[in-house]
Amino acid sequence: MAREREPRLDFASIVGLPAAVLIFVAAQALEGGSVRSLWQPTAALVVFGGTLAAVLVSFPYQLVVRTLKSSHAAFRHASEPLQPILVRMVDFANRSRRKGLIALEAEVERIPDPFFRTALRLAVDGTNPAIARHMLEIESQAMSEAEEAPADVLETAAGYSPTLGILGAVMGLIHVMESLTEPARLGSGIAVAFVATVYGVAAANLVLLPLATKLRGHARHSALCREVIIEGVVALQEGQNPRLIERKLLGYLAPSRQAAGQSRVA
Repeated sequence: MAREREPRLDFASIVGLPAAVLIFVAAQALEGGSVRSLWQPTAALVVFGGTLAAVLVSFPYQLVVRTLKSSHAAFRHASEPLQPILVRMVDFANRSRRKGLIALEAEVERIPDPFFRTALRLAVDGTNPAIARHMLEIESQAMSEAEEAPADVLETAAGYSPTLGILGAVMGLIHVMESLTEPARLGSGIAVAFVATVYGVAAANLVLLPLATKLRGHARHSALCREVIIEGVVALQEGQNPRLIERKLLGYLAPSRQAAGQSRVA
């Protein structure tokens, strides 16, 4: 039985996200401020707790849990590159041209990607190309929506957190106003109040939005891979020339990679 391809670590994300936070903390230190002043549990409770509560109201609980679990995907290359799919598809085209589609039946269970397996099984079983395309496009669309849902949750959270940061700041200023009779405490009190705003803006722009963008990029790449699979399998069913299939699928590669992809297929 074929095994799923092990996802590779995305070092750009692993380095980038902590670096963004460290730059923020370093800027505070360079300005002569105390890094300790950025730690305010009450502000953290208002911003992060309030954001989580708002997200739970906005989305089903299962989706929120799935978003928390899938956020680690931003630090991995989970999707299969396009080029190996293209190479395998052209190989299938050459073999089916010589021996027929039934010759690919032994390859079905050797394909690690479930969607690719399903598509090739439809071809080997002799499904009408138009019906096969329709079925695969419906499945691909459903998968795309499921893959992009965590990104939607993170983007929604990024909209809530700055507003809740302002709410935390207002709450802090209310406490400061209660201490107007003690002028020595006003400066530090105001500084503490605005930490909530810092939390909200920083969480949205340094964590939530970058994670959402990365997950959405992974979802788009996966959708593109599925589109290549659909086009390739339908072309196999229609008995198109392998070189025509290669030329068609090469169009999905970035222009800078098409020559490399073509030489590898050859």
